[in-house]
Amino acid sequence: MFSIGLTGGIGSGKSTVADLFAARGVPLIDTDLIAHQITAPGGVAMPLIASEFGDNFIAEDGSLDRAKMRGLVFADDTAKARLEHIVHPLIRAETERQRLAAQGAYHIVVVPLLVESGEWAARVSRVLVVDCPVETQIARVMRRNGFTREQVLAIIAKQASREARLAAADDIVINDETATHDALAQQVDALHARYLSLSSGYGEPIA
Repeated sequence: MFSIGLTGGIGSGKSTVADLFAARGVPLIDTDLIAHQITAPGGVAMPLIASEFGDNFIAEDGSLDRAKMRGLVFADDTAKARLEHIVHPLIRAETERQRLAAQGAYHIVVVPLLVESGEWAARVSRVLVVDCPVETQIARVMRRNGFTREQVLAIIAKQASREARLAAADDIVINDETATHDALAQQVDALHARYLSLSSGYGEPIA
């Protein structure tokens, strides 16, 4: 099935663009949402995480203590790799299950770290990047999350650069500080029409 990998840096507006596609009837598969589901109370990843990291990283309700884990993996690349070794296969399995069940001419997989993963570009038909200047990212995340500029810059530094994302893109949605909702909708409409055309007679996606 024809599939689009949607990505972008923090604060780029991935969710807004994804919602615009969903409003046009396009099935969305959100890997961040899947990650939250498998680390929620009773989630399939939780026994493995508890075994690997200890109960100190489990919240009272049985979910992942995200703040504590975020602090650990942000400072320790080895811990980050250990966590990814647990959750990434589970996310991939659930993503593939949802892709096989998706209806419609094409579907969109929202993958925040698509470029960083090094593998997703081969698993989708096209890569769609939501792009904006770094200063716009910083301002949005500071306003949305209440982070300091230094905190946002530290997150951005852990992600692929803007240049690397654009180099990986087949298609781009511009969502800079001047972009209105109508302007975004027009870009999505044009891409939606293009994807419908490209999906006609398209073979099976790469597994």
